[in-house]
Order: sequence, then C-alpha cells, then structure tokens
Amino acid sequence: MSEEYLNLTNDQIAFPKLGIIFDADPTAFTIFGFEIQWYGLVITLGMILAIIYCFPQMKRYGIDPDRAIDAVIGGIVGGIVGARLYYVALEWDSYKDNIASIFNLRLGGLAIYGGIIGAFLVGGIVAKLRKVRLLPLLDIVGQGFLIGQCLGRWGNFFNQEAFGKNTDSIFGMTGGRIQSWISSSYINTNCYNNLQVDLNPDLPVHPCFLYESIWCLIGFIILAITARKMRKFDGQIFLMYIAWYGLGRAFIEGLRTDSLVIGNVRISQALAIVCVAAAVILLIVIGSKVKRMGTDYVLYCNTAESKELLLKSEEAKLKRKSKNSKAHSPAPEKDTDDDNNKNNETTDADKNEEE
Repeated sequence: MSEEYLNLTNDQIAFPKLGIIFDADPTAFTIFGFEIQWYGLVITLGMILAIIYCFPQMKRYGIDPDRAIDAVIGGIVGGIVGARLYYVALEWDSYKDNIASIFNLRLGGLAIYGGIIGAFLVGGIVAKLRKVRLLPLLDIVGQGFLIGQCLGRWGNFFNQEAFGKNTDSIFGMTGGRIQSWISSSYINTNCYNNLQVDLNPDLPVHPCFLYESIWCLIGFIILAITARKMRKFDGQIFLMYIAWYGLGRAFIEGLRTDSLVIGNVRISQALAIVCVAAAVILLIVIGSKVKRMGTDYVLYCNTAESKELLLKSEEAKLKRKSKNSKAHSPAPEKDTDDDNNKNNETTDADKNEEE
C-alpha cells in the first residue's frame, strides 16, 4: 500500500484499490453525555426493517399477528442474550477480570449462532404459550433474520472488525483501528496462537462483513421468492435459511482472523457445516415425505384451525373499533323539526282551550 494508506487515523477506513478514504466514527451521536454507537443503531435498524417486512406476511402463513408479536419480542430478547452469552463463553478470558464489561454491547461482541439459538428457545416457548404454530412462524422469521443480518453486519464496518486475512482483491480494505489491532492485539488471540495465520498491518484485508452482508441479501431474495411461489411445507423456508446462511458462513469464516477458536477448530465454521448438512438432509427427507402424501398434506395456513383463529382475530378487531368509535362519537343532537312540531301542537292545543 502507498504511504497515504499506512498513516490512517483511528476513524479512517480505506479501500486502497478503489482509491477511497473516509472517516467513520463508531459513535453516531451523544445524548446527555451518553455515546450512541453506530453498531447498536445499525442492528436496531435491521430489526425494525425485518419486523416491517415480516408482520404483513403473517396472515399468508395462517398466523395471527396479535398473538405472534409476543413470540417475536421474546425471540428478539432471547436472541440478544443468547448472542452475547455465546460470545462471552468462548472469549471468557477477555471478560473474567471485568464482569461488568459483559453488559457493554455497544462495542460489539455478539455471536450470530448464539443469537439464533436464543431466539429459537425463548421465541419458541412464548409461541407455545400464545398458541402460535412454530414452523410457519419460523418460515417468516428466517426471512427476517436475513434482513437483520444483512444490515447488522455494517455495524462491524463502523467498528472496523469482522475482517479477514490479507488480500490483493479490489475490495481489500484497511483502517486505523484495523492496523492498530493487527499490530498490538492479534498475536494475543486464540486464532493466531492456535492457527498461526500471519497478518500484516501494512496490507489490505478481506472485508468479511461485506461478503456476509451481500450473501444475506441474495439469500433473502431467494427465500422471499421461494416462500411466495414454491413453499411446499411448513418449516421449509427456515431450513433453507439455515442451509443458505451456514453455507456462506462456512466459507467466510475461513477467511476471518478473529474467529472464536477451540484447539484448531473455528467454532462458527464447524457449526455452520453441521447446520448445512442437517438442514439439507431435513429438506430432502421432509420434502420427499410431503410429496408422497400428495393432497393429504395441508399447509397450516389452509387448515380450519388457522382460518378460525384469523376469523376470531378479525372479529375482535372489529369489536374494538366499534367500541372506540362509540366512545369518541359526539352526543346526538336534538331534532329541531320534532321540537318545532311539538311547539306547534302545544300552540294549537292552547287555542282550542281558549275557544
């Protein structure tokens, strides 16, 4: 790299072969002395867009959105907690001397597989309690995951993390924090000590966050099209999500230099491979069974149970609207014509009495 790319400030990020250098402060803004990080904002935006996309789809899958919202909220909470616990558990040496830092999420430290596990467990429990069918709900959630992950990975961009080995690719990137971390911290990681991957701070690195973001975007498009035109059984889209994301993660994780490692094994890469194998097997086995069943298999959205629940939900909404409209409607005005008629009748009666 030329000299101008070797003396970057902490907040500068560069793509040398594209001739791009710009500032990217991890702190978006400050409120009452409290710094709001881009990392958290981007993840939150991803969640919001996922919810905006997914909730209008609920009825197409036979699910009552009013019931499902509790399961979604539970899944979000479980996902955040699970992602953090998974990361902390595998990086315990970095947190054991400062327990309070476990709760500081603004600087990163979330593992997606922990998030999926946490969201599945907590969301699944709440769905059971709210009597929401889990498999069609997961079909929607899988698409939402890809939206959230596609955007959420850009939080890693602002933090200058989740990058890979040195590369001469046109998309190779560098940054002040990247160079500093490679020079001072990389040799202390399990990834370096166990895998002995050399990393030169003077050379660009793979922008793994970008690869994964693009992979998730492509996956979302594929899943959205399949869900509309080729969904054969409940749970199919979620299994496709697991297979698609796992396939991309298995390759991208092999490039990263900040992997969570046990021995010589990259945990996320190994788990991704297992997930791909399991998902593909289940897709084939369940798909074959559904094909043999023919018309005997019915998607949940076409069942009497689903239609009855949605009908009751609509009736409940209409009743609430009716009550609200009555509560806010003005008091009826007196009929002036009736009052005039009554007055006329009284006058005529009085005249008759006088005669």
